[in-house]
Amino acid sequence: MKVGLILGDQLSHNLPTLQKLDRECDMIVMAEVAEEATYVKHHKQKIALLFSAMRHFARELQQQGWQLRYHSYQPQSTAWSLLDVLSAFLRQSETTELVITECGEYRLQSQITEAWPTALQCRVTVLPDSRFITSKDEFSHWARGRKQLRMEYFYREVRRKTGLLMDGNNPLGGQWNFDADNRQAYKGRPALPERLIFQRDAIDIEVLSLVEEHFATHPGELSGFIWPTSREQALTALDCFICQLLPHFGQFQDAMNQHQHFMFHSLLSTSLNCGLLDPIEVCRAAERAYLDGAVPLNAAEGFIRQIIGWREYVRGLYWLLMPTYKNHNYLQQSTPLPHYYWTGKTDMLCMQQSLHNTLNNAYAHHIQRLMLTGNFALLAGLDPQQVCDWYLAIYADAYEWVELPNTLGMALYADGGVMASKPYAASGSYINRMSDYCRSCRYKVKTSTETDSCPFNSLYWHFINRHQAKLEHNPRMGMVYRNWKRMDAGKKQAILTRADIVIKNIEML
Repeated sequence: MKVGLILGDQLSHNLPTLQKLDRECDMIVMAEVAEEATYVKHHKQKIALLFSAMRHFARELQQQGWQLRYHSYQPQSTAWSLLDVLSAFLRQSETTELVITECGEYRLQSQITEAWPTALQCRVTVLPDSRFITSKDEFSHWARGRKQLRMEYFYREVRRKTGLLMDGNNPLGGQWNFDADNRQAYKGRPALPERLIFQRDAIDIEVLSLVEEHFATHPGELSGFIWPTSREQALTALDCFICQLLPHFGQFQDAMNQHQHFMFHSLLSTSLNCGLLDPIEVCRAAERAYLDGAVPLNAAEGFIRQIIGWREYVRGLYWLLMPTYKNHNYLQQSTPLPHYYWTGKTDMLCMQQSLHNTLNNAYAHHIQRLMLTGNFALLAGLDPQQVCDWYLAIYADAYEWVELPNTLGMALYADGGVMASKPYAASGSYINRMSDYCRSCRYKVKTSTETDSCPFNSLYWHFINRHQAKLEHNPRMGMVYRNWKRMDAGKKQAILTRADIVIKNIEML
């Protein structure tokens, strides 16, 4: 008998493990274990999402005739890890081979390949994960010999491979990227539709109760749980996004509003990343909406780029550069993560709103993550490892393959430019342009040296000054450094003094 282990982010009926096994004679094992739920302090909603989605998926497999052993979470269980569960099961069965599809985190994958065959005393077969549009080998081939690994050029190759929004070998609309059309601030029009709310079944209710009881010390709230926990719900969420939100997604995808935490974003990343949706089916749905005249090209292209561009690119980069990538700290930043990342208790309204969204919903959209919580971490010199662990723990869609490059490389520039062509550093003026946060904040976005000045303003120039040796020769930073050098010496000193006070009192902001 062969045994197939299915992980919590592999909830797809097209999973290679299922394709290799025979439902008549082989066995599936799925397990909720403490090690995977607690190796970082995952948000309560993230744990609830995965436990519930796993249980729904297990039920579907059983309905299809699969033999399945399911290990539910038991706080007093001696089976702490996946290996513990498998060891106990294999001792009671005549197993010739363990089959698993490669997982999404180097931490676990290295355990599987290096330790499990000996520990389990059986053959362990690891199958390539075919649920992505590009393989690890394809990315490695694309990256070979390149001086710069920029997403934009990889994205074009994936567009050609898939044919998405293509006219032969050329992009529809005559250009690859419509980002210039996707940077409008939101002024309240068009009105946002009501978000989809799913009726919770007995499985959901049981899991939510379990998480509330046994993971009470983990961050976040469960009351706002909105995530699809089955394939059927995920498809409904996809249809709802395509019909109601995608038409306006493009122009407002970078906008932020203190009363609208989700804006026009799809919220499909949780379903994509745990396997309930397939990336190509999601992209085809967006493409069809454009071809049918239901959405503009900039909206369809911007959304598709997030999936076949960024999502595929960060996975390829992660597996190409791990395990050393995780330890990069190019700018040598070491300030501890402030407490308000876990509580949301700060007077900086933009940060407060983004952190409350994060804690209440296990979600924040990409600009809140990059240009607010990430930008602040960059400017304030926060320790990259602590920041990365926070992002991994706090978001329902976070797995290390997708979280680490986006945080370490894109937000923190800790890889020294492997991923981003320049640091994504910005002062309060960017936040003011793209949101309505600043008008209600106690800090003044128009000043940088006063006691009530926006912390982003002085921190921005402090960042520019302290990293001048490493950044001033970056072609995309030249104008910034020319402006800094031309600034009056007295004003410079006042800005730096204010920033020093901000950093010294970072817990008090």
